[in-house]
Amino acid sequence: MRRLVGAVGGAVAVAVAGCVAGLLCLGPAAARPEATAPAAATGPATTAGTDDAGRAPGAGVRAGAGDTVGAARRRTEAFPGDPAAWSGLARAAIEQARTTLDAGPLDTADRALRRSLALDGDANYAAVTGQGMLANARHEFAAAREHGVRGTRMAPDRPDAYAVLADAEIQLGHYPQARAAVQRLLDIAPASAAYSRAAYDLETHGRPGDAAIALRRAVDSAATPDERAFAEARLGDLLGSGGDPDAAERHYRRALDAAPAHPYAQAGIARVAAARGRTEEARARYAELVARTPLPQFLLEAVELRRASGDPGRGGEGAALAAQVRLARADGGPVDPHLALYAADHGDPGVAVELMRREWAHTRSVIVADALGWALHRAGRDAEALPYAVRAAGTGWRNVMFRYHRGVIEQELGRPEAARHLREAAALNPYYSPPAPHRADRNG
Repeated sequence: MRRLVGAVGGAVAVAVAGCVAGLLCLGPAAARPEATAPAAATGPATTAGTDDAGRAPGAGVRAGAGDTVGAARRRTEAFPGDPAAWSGLARAAIEQARTTLDAGPLDTADRALRRSLALDGDANYAAVTGQGMLANARHEFAAAREHGVRGTRMAPDRPDAYAVLADAEIQLGHYPQARAAVQRLLDIAPASAAYSRAAYDLETHGRPGDAAIALRRAVDSAATPDERAFAEARLGDLLGSGGDPDAAERHYRRALDAAPAHPYAQAGIARVAAARGRTEEARARYAELVARTPLPQFLLEAVELRRASGDPGRGGEGAALAAQVRLARADGGPVDPHLALYAADHGDPGVAVELMRREWAHTRSVIVADALGWALHRAGRDAEALPYAVRAAGTGWRNVMFRYHRGVIEQELGRPEAARHLREAAALNPYYSPPAPHRADRNG
């Protein structure tokens, strides 16, 4: 089944280069001089992680998130004229949205930032970077980029604006600019958030070994259980995508030791169970996970596990995804690529094309390119699909799903390179299996 120990679904966490080859000089881990809050939060139509919506460094579930918001709110009540108190409430709310995978607190953050800026609209670095974090969380990446640039100009030696800028640039498909922003972030604050972003860029650019080094530094420099859990879960994803479920499981379990309710680690354990043929265990784990956290990535993995195990129905997970697809079409907002992949493979490919064309107008990452290309293929428009599949491969990411999708599209077009790309997909991860309707393509 797709992505069950396969391709990493794309995080907003972005990054840079060269632990080994030296594109970036990843120095020794150090305590961070200033909290560098990751920029992505998630909501019903945005995967933290992956999804292309963006698992930001530290994404998980933390029991104390609400307590932090409550403390920040009490500070605004005690000091209603203090712009820093209001920007602090905004950041706490964004953190709560990120850690609970619930977009509701983002409205609180928006109101708090407006109040902070009303009190100090001239040199309010915390509010400007908060605006960038909020914009990234809402998938308003062009606006986030503007706030990030403004923040770096206001305070070139403070890290938060570079984190905002890096996250926005990678979602816009501006990979060299993202790399530059993360290099600067590493220079200023070589801590867990910076190393996690570095790891994502390294992986995206075909350097999984260096990405693993960066993630281990992210673990070692983690300042909170959430940061540690995020880095451990990402290590699990990285190793799982390379076809090593045993190593992946070790890191997922370490993530759960740090943050017992971490949803991406829980999903990782389910993927490992599925890869090892423990189908009933995997289904039970997904059922528990999606009951609490019905993100498109988790729902789609559960649907594809069901199909791979011979169940032709979609179950409640399919019904939930279909409802989310309808909502995405109606609200005109950001589109999680997992919704488009669901529509392409299990619903209406024309709807998948519609959704991803809309997302492509705002978001030009390789993950969106792959999803749009696959949607066009499933709609029978392979000549249109191929340029997007090629673009998805442009950074060199050794992503089994990207490689498989490109091979299938090329095969439909009679391209001689199709067989090579399909073989490469199989070699990258022997546990990867496409949805049942497409297996003949792979073996053909």
